[in-house]
Amino acid sequence: MGSERARLTALYGGLLLLAGVLLTGVVYLLVRDGLYSSIRGAVTTTLPEQAVGTLPTFSADPSGDGTVSASSGPVPPDTDFGLVITKTLSDAVESAALDRLLTVTLLVLVGYAVVSVFLAWWMAGRVLRPVAVITETARRLSGENLHERIALDGPPGELKRLADTFDSMLGRMERLVSAQQRFAANAAHELRTPVAVQRAAAEIGLAGDPDRERVARMRAKLIDVADTSERIIEGLLLLAASDQGLAERRPVAMHRVARDAADALAGEAAERGVTLTVDARPLTVRGDAVLLERLVHNLLANAVRHNVPGGRVELRTGTAGIEVTNTGPVVPAATVPLLFEPFRRLTERTHAPGEGVGLGLSIVDSIARAHDATATATANTEGGGLTVWVRFGP
Repeated sequence: MGSERARLTALYGGLLLLAGVLLTGVVYLLVRDGLYSSIRGAVTTTLPEQAVGTLPTFSADPSGDGTVSASSGPVPPDTDFGLVITKTLSDAVESAALDRLLTVTLLVLVGYAVVSVFLAWWMAGRVLRPVAVITETARRLSGENLHERIALDGPPGELKRLADTFDSMLGRMERLVSAQQRFAANAAHELRTPVAVQRAAAEIGLAGDPDRERVARMRAKLIDVADTSERIIEGLLLLAASDQGLAERRPVAMHRVARDAADALAGEAAERGVTLTVDARPLTVRGDAVLLERLVHNLLANAVRHNVPGGRVELRTGTAGIEVTNTGPVVPAATVPLLFEPFRRLTERTHAPGEGVGLGLSIVDSIARAHDATATATANTEGGGLTVWVRFGP
């Protein structure tokens, strides 16, 4: 920051000094151009009245003998000799006044230069102080103290906005790091469970001399656990892919995607006693077709599987985006935002067949953000369940 302060000081001080030199030069030229006429007018007006001195005058003797007599008295300024005296006196006064003016001006200019450099150095320090605070905060931050903020106290301005923007960035980073830490912990926990089940099945179920029926049960159990692990890994890979953003965008007819997803889940909905209805109005989105298909599939699958017998699921598409409403268990309002985090569920996992892995809505949220869209949800006050919206930008 020292070099920047020196540059600002040189800039501010140079500008102030240049302004002082120009002002001094203009004042000197203006005073010099009008000073002589002002002094001459003052001398012409003042001499006869003040009679500041008597000068000898010569005249012929009235007796006619050719003698010349001398006398003393005031010299009128309108005579030739008076004009010479007036001019000489005015020139002398003008020269003395200009010399005095130039000396005083130069002394004042030197003092002005010193004061200008001091003020420029002080002002540059005040201007750059927030930058120093931001720099020190950025140098001190790490994963353990992302909660710290600059909280710059000052009048509105560019540096105040910079500090506030930096604080907002720190908030986003803190949320991102916290989410990643929770994600890593939850992923490790979720993957540890099927591995432990597989190990227990192999050690206990196949211990001794197992019969054919026992081997068949263990085989089915291991296949089910493997399927669960595969779904977790697939979800994690899809989540990572959507978090990286889109490499290419193409028009995707979301109303057709919605119908296809509803047809694919119609059988499962019927098995669970859930009525699935679709109101697919035209909606075209530029994005990745595979990810958008997974977004709609996850919304519907989540609504069908977290429902109650005799419940319903309604899917709508249109210019406002995608809306999925389902009945089901009552969801506390405070829990709704947490459902978009990885491995978050309304109830504890029971490892029952067909149970989800807790990545459905988190994948929806990630795919939505990759397509510059927003995914929001609210708890239904009647019939339980959720209403989830995915709104795409213009």
